[in-house]
Amino acid sequence: MMTIVVPQLGESVLEARVARWMKKEGDRVEMGEPIVELETEKINLEVSAERAGVIARITRQEGEDVKVGEALGELDESGAASQKPAAPPPAAAPPPAAAPPVATPPAPAAIPAPSQAAAPAPAPAPVPASLSTASTAPASQPVAARPPAVSQPASGRREDRQRMTKRRATIARRLVEAQHTAAMLTTFNEVDMTAVMGLRERHKDAFKQKHGVGLGIASFFVKMSVAALRAFPQLNAEIQGEEIVLKRYYDIGIAVGAEGGLVVPVLRDADRMSFVDIERGIRDFAQKAANGTLTLEDLTGGTFTITNGGVFGSMLSTPILNPPQVGILGLHKIQERPVGVNGQVVLRPMMYVALSYDHRIVDGREAVQFLVKIKDAIEDPAQLLLEN
Repeated sequence: MMTIVVPQLGESVLEARVARWMKKEGDRVEMGEPIVELETEKINLEVSAERAGVIARITRQEGEDVKVGEALGELDESGAASQKPAAPPPAAAPPPAAAPPVATPPAPAAIPAPSQAAAPAPAPAPVPASLSTASTAPASQPVAARPPAVSQPASGRREDRQRMTKRRATIARRLVEAQHTAAMLTTFNEVDMTAVMGLRERHKDAFKQKHGVGLGIASFFVKMSVAALRAFPQLNAEIQGEEIVLKRYYDIGIAVGAEGGLVVPVLRDADRMSFVDIERGIRDFAQKAANGTLTLEDLTGGTFTITNGGVFGSMLSTPILNPPQVGILGLHKIQERPVGVNGQVVLRPMMYVALSYDHRIVDGREAVQFLVKIKDAIEDPAQLLLEN
């Protein structure tokens, strides 16, 4: 008999929730076949059978929280589920004795009474424990996969109650922690997107034809962010105890909206990536987020984050830090606005940008200069060629 346990879930992930069992007790599974899905604070992952066998017992039900190393159930490697022998059928009851003949009609007083009392229903035959899980489950176990509770007050105004997913609960906890532990401030600026949009318009068709991926604006901001992080390394750092750790590598997190909540997959060594590499990486992350195939490796680490609320129509927002990082760049919707250029009022495609930073190790002057450097580089992309 092999115990099915909660595997290692990745860096700093110690707990999961049983999302669904793909097999039930008595089902046969092959080695490597998924048997149960676990929901973690970052992703959902499948636990596969390490050997072929039969699911003999499920000990943790859907909806229960479990920790790394805890038992989820048992796998019978002998190929047959362990079942208790069925109880022998109850002996047949003897036929009822024939009623004696009645010689005289019943007395009038007996006419209104029932002629025969209802016989008690026979007790059901015992069910083998291996064939019934609901009846043998302890009363303290939570009910699996409960539907949302519906409250119907007397006023008729309906309310639905839904349990938070592990990811949503973790997002809520980490966002509150970020505000409580970091001295978070935000600085804003606006960027004229004319140069980048013109460059993209001139080259997007050839870029797509040659590389099979579109040319977006995100890759420009990744490149410019790396250049700014090199100039202001405090924004590519983290606090560990009483030490500041300055990171000389550039793993840029790209916030992606997924069905279960925001996720931040990481472009590793973004300073070594070409525009093509960055665009392919972002496309792959978006596809994985949509079909739920992001891995823990995709989501682990990161030294700086970029989030783009503009894809949802946001004009301006204050991004929240992604601890232990000390900086996050927020992009927003591009919209034509009147601006002054060389003494003339003209319409230009403008974007508000925001930088939230941890004031414990980043001064306001550095934060403002960091954002100005990104603004200048976006408005004059040739700077990137000269710096590289």
